[in-house]
Amino acid sequence: MQQQWSDHELVEGILRSSPTHQVALYRQYNVPMFRILLRYARDRAEAEDMMQDAFVRVYRDMSQFRGEGALGGWIRRIMINTALSHLRKQKDFLRDTGDFSPFENLFRTDEDTASNIDAESLMKLLHKLPPGYRAVFNLYAIEGFSHEEIAEQLGVSIGTSKSQLYKAREYLKKILDKSYFDVID
Repeated sequence: MQQQWSDHELVEGILRSSPTHQVALYRQYNVPMFRILLRYARDRAEAEDMMQDAFVRVYRDMSQFRGEGALGGWIRRIMINTALSHLRKQKDFLRDTGDFSPFENLFRTDEDTASNIDAESLMKLLHKLPPGYRAVFNLYAIEGFSHEEIAEQLGVSIGTSKSQLYKAREYLKKILDKSYFDVID
């Protein structure tokens, strides 16, 4: 049976460069963090690359964890930032569209496109989105970031964030309209 460590014990052990604590932290957080990365990655292999890079950052930057919030939340933020960093390195990840005002009201809908499907089906649908659409959709609809925060994270304009979200929703609607069951198979 594996020993359960508190977050404080894990942090202290990692600050002492204890391999035992590094393994324990990884085992405790790898599954939920991998699920997060899968939402941003094109495939499992890319998510695995992101995960490796993110955990290196977690271990390296542990001294920056102040203990003011949950360790899992701090690790989650590193995972998301690492995923975004990977995506920004891709050619044509996002294109700045400038002024978005003509589309401002188009995505204020009463019902979200993906609100009535299960998590596994949603994951399959999200993987069909282009990387920029997928990242903005994840950040806005799932992580709860504002367009201002997304623009800052991705280094684009607020209009680009809004445009990418609108396009992601339209893309999802087209997929769902085409045939929900064909997409999920």
